[in-house]
Amino acid sequence: MTTPVGPYSPIMKGGNFLFTAGQIGIKDGALVEGGVEAQTRQVFANLRALLASADATLKDVLKVTVFLTDINDYAKVNRIYAQEFAEAGDVAGQLPARSAVAVVALPLGAAVEIEVVATDPLSRES
Repeated sequence: MTTPVGPYSPIMKGGNFLFTAGQIGIKDGALVEGGVEAQTRQVFANLRALLASADATLKDVLKVTVFLTDINDYAKVNRIYAQEFAEAGDVAGQLPARSAVAVVALPLGAAVEIEVVATDPLSRES
């Protein structure tokens, strides 16, 4: 799991839900090289690790918010996004709800940031 770049928790439980902080494409404390596609792949690696720390997977994700510094990168990010959720498997034949917004800048000069809300699989056991 990556170390946060600010004073926040990377993942929090609230009721039956898990909320992740926005994840950028950092590995070993630095933004990965290779542009928006490499960053998006690393973002998903970071999200999978965060979710795994709470015994969850991408299959548990209900809502996704994608932040892009260049909306023209939407198609590139969307391809990787679709692959990640296809590999994870969907819940009841559905993909998560999603919003995508363009922003002026992201931490460390990242091109993409993604946050998710997931069901807490441990809450289903009780």
